[in-house]
Amino acid sequence: MEGDDCSFPPDSDDHSQRGSVASSATLSRAQDVLIYLFGESAVHLSVEGLGSVSVQELGRSVREALSIPESAQDAFAFWLCSPLLDLQLKARHQPYKLCRQWQDLLYRFTEASEEDISQDEPYLQFRRNVFYPKSKELQVEDEAVLRLLYEEARSNILTGRYPCDPEHWAGLGALSLALDEGTGLESQQFTTIIREKKLSSFVPAHVVMGSGGLFSTLRGKSSRQAALEQNLLEAYRKISTSAGNSPEPTQLLHQYLNTCHALPYYGCAFFPGEIDKQAQGILQRGKRKAVSVGICLEGVYVMDVKEKHVLLGLRFDELSWDHSYPEEEGDSHILWLEFDGEEDGTPVNKLLKIYSKQAELMSGFIEFCVELKPVPEGGAAAEKDGEVSVPQQGGSNNGGRGGRRGMLHRQNSVVCSRVHTLNTISYVDNGKEIKRLKPKRAASFFTRQVSAPTYSAVQVTESLEQG
Repeated sequence: MEGDDCSFPPDSDDHSQRGSVASSATLSRAQDVLIYLFGESAVHLSVEGLGSVSVQELGRSVREALSIPESAQDAFAFWLCSPLLDLQLKARHQPYKLCRQWQDLLYRFTEASEEDISQDEPYLQFRRNVFYPKSKELQVEDEAVLRLLYEEARSNILTGRYPCDPEHWAGLGALSLALDEGTGLESQQFTTIIREKKLSSFVPAHVVMGSGGLFSTLRGKSSRQAALEQNLLEAYRKISTSAGNSPEPTQLLHQYLNTCHALPYYGCAFFPGEIDKQAQGILQRGKRKAVSVGICLEGVYVMDVKEKHVLLGLRFDELSWDHSYPEEEGDSHILWLEFDGEEDGTPVNKLLKIYSKQAELMSGFIEFCVELKPVPEGGAAAEKDGEVSVPQQGGSNNGGRGGRRGMLHRQNSVVCSRVHTLNTISYVDNGKEIKRLKPKRAASFFTRQVSAPTYSAVQVTESLEQG
């Protein structure tokens, strides 16, 4: 696997009924192939020589079927997906041959059981290219392309893959309703449609369900749903009022995508992992928290899978990284993220350990993104093209570059880092040894960092074991 071959956690949709790309027994004659899209639709192709057809060849046929203009041909890529693993494919890849290797990939990059691996079947999906810049996406005017991007973004919002604040999900839900039903609904029509289609069609599922356990969910369901419907109605009325005449679909699609662009992890590749929980007593030691690691051209974002918020967000000029392999059977693959922080007023380096069998993929993916995108001067690029910087609580900008970063979101926003909740290792460099909390600020322990001219592997020493 190369650096730009990336793996992701599964989407929440149930794809168990979808056929496998590799199910065809006779490959020399024309075979029917389904390429799935977000929104539960698909492109039906008849393909000759399925065993040797490449992604590049399939791409021409799919783009023609979907009427995608040449100017936007790089916006999408083919993905080989299943409930256990997602892979973005390169133009030279041959999907059928990768399907034949699927079980090997699952053993290497997932924690799935042998039984689950034996029953897993991948399907082929056409969706957003992780390496397509948001700045280019903002220039797209073709409605067919915008629709495809919108359906994917909507799915990621509703499933909680893109955590967002109430003002975001209410506005996005209202835009979805306007795209489906127009902007002229009366209050009674609005209520009828919301209850027919279900609130979860417009608002993230975890928001609809709430928190606090089964009994509190049942007890507060009616009042919470009424409040959510009211928020959605108010956001919908704002669209109708501001629009004046009925807006064109492309205007609504642009509004939806522009709102999603304000989320720093929009367009990320997502990887599953775990981090150590903060110890709150002897019985709490050794427990871990499930996280989703989003990586894109802008940086790395570690998100709490359960709570649906960011734990750590770093631009590439704010971090160093590496991965380590298991030394003994039963040990974990680890992605190490290093960033600036403070301990009792002392500047220190902080290390976050992310346990994942996809640590090697994540490390290679970061390296590829760093090489693909030049390092921004003065850290200013994060505010460019409508992108946002994620505020770091207790962290300083890398090497003192740039000025104070603006707080673009309130402190309790889901996009704000929660460094104080992380179980990190803090250290400074004292001569040749790495020690904790000494008064001298260190250069990076890792050689893999944006300012380094080359990238070479390092060994994580025993002195950095979590105490």
